[in-house]
Amino acid sequence: MSTSEVAYVGFMVGAGTRDEEPTLNGLAHYVEHTVFKGCLTPRGENVTARQIINKIEGIGGEINAYTTKEETTFYAATPVAHYAQTLQLLADMVLRPTFPKQETDKELGVILDEIESYEDSPSELIYDDFENLIFHGHPLGMSILGTKKTLHNISRTPTHALNWVETNYTPDRMVVFSQGKMSFDSVCHQIEKAFESAASRWRLVSRSLKQPVPKVVPSTQTFKRHTHQTHVMLGGLAYPLGHEKQLAAYLLNNILGGGSLNSRLNLSLREQKGLVYTVESQYVPLSDTGYWNVYFACDQSQLETCLSLTHKELKRMQDEKLSSLQLHRAIQQLHGQMAISAENQENNVLAMGKSMLYHNRSLTWQEVFQRIENITSDTLQDVANDLFAENHIFTLFYA
Repeated sequence: MSTSEVAYVGFMVGAGTRDEEPTLNGLAHYVEHTVFKGCLTPRGENVTARQIINKIEGIGGEINAYTTKEETTFYAATPVAHYAQTLQLLADMVLRPTFPKQETDKELGVILDEIESYEDSPSELIYDDFENLIFHGHPLGMSILGTKKTLHNISRTPTHALNWVETNYTPDRMVVFSQGKMSFDSVCHQIEKAFESAASRWRLVSRSLKQPVPKVVPSTQTFKRHTHQTHVMLGGLAYPLGHEKQLAAYLLNNILGGGSLNSRLNLSLREQKGLVYTVESQYVPLSDTGYWNVYFACDQSQLETCLSLTHKELKRMQDEKLSSLQLHRAIQQLHGQMAISAENQENNVLAMGKSMLYHNRSLTWQEVFQRIENITSDTLQDVANDLFAENHIFTLFYA
């Protein structure tokens, strides 16, 4: 519930890139794009791509979607008065897409252009190449966008998209999330109505377990790119979603190179030395594994200095426990960041949906923070030694 006149509603499906066959890499993302190109109403009436856009934007709403390695999500922001019709349209798109060939062929060009745009941005492309380095030979290492070859394979056979939806967009893999000034009973009624007419289309099949993540020996790779700077990413495997040390890793990452100017890496490489424009770290927990990384770009002449300073900060976290004052400040900073983030309804509903998908419960940010407050300096040092050991680190260079 919220008091806002704007409501959010969406569908999160537990299927993404890791569920694809290698020859159809990019299928989850392709479907995410092309469900916008046409669908059927519960009465069997055809809705065109232009009508889908007008039904949302004509009321001042916004519609969006994204694909990850493990999920595909569709959601919309809408005035509360138009909540029911927005929910119904999303349901029609997700549960009854038509994939009209003329429209999907045009969208293929859009996706191919997206791939080219991505390849022109080394600061983004390096994330894909790094995931392929640490998950080599596993579907988690495949690109979300796919390749030109696999996308042409997908588009040539319309049944690939239909089969993907019928197999994966089923209630056992789906969460509907909602926030707004509507009663819970009315939301449930609208969802039941939207799902009722789609039940006959679901192909409930037994699914094999997710392919285990292989143990890849840490290595260093260099790719030749025509860039003015040397781009660097280093990192390694980390804890999965729900792990007892997940929140500690989240806090540790925030101290190391999270989005703040006072992160240790930003202070060391940028503020004190002026060596980089951007340096950042992230921790990405997945359903059965996870990884962390540090990214920066610098002049080739400063590469060894930047690497040395980065490894120095990683070693410092392993060797030196935070003082009680340092820990208090780190926790208070994270508290403020979480409170500000919670003001964004879009952030809230997406986090709520993901929590329900993987844990079948949704904690408030205050409940999560209470757990963070119990993290100790000893735990943070243990996590640093788990993750940052030199023999656990992969390194990727764009030179």
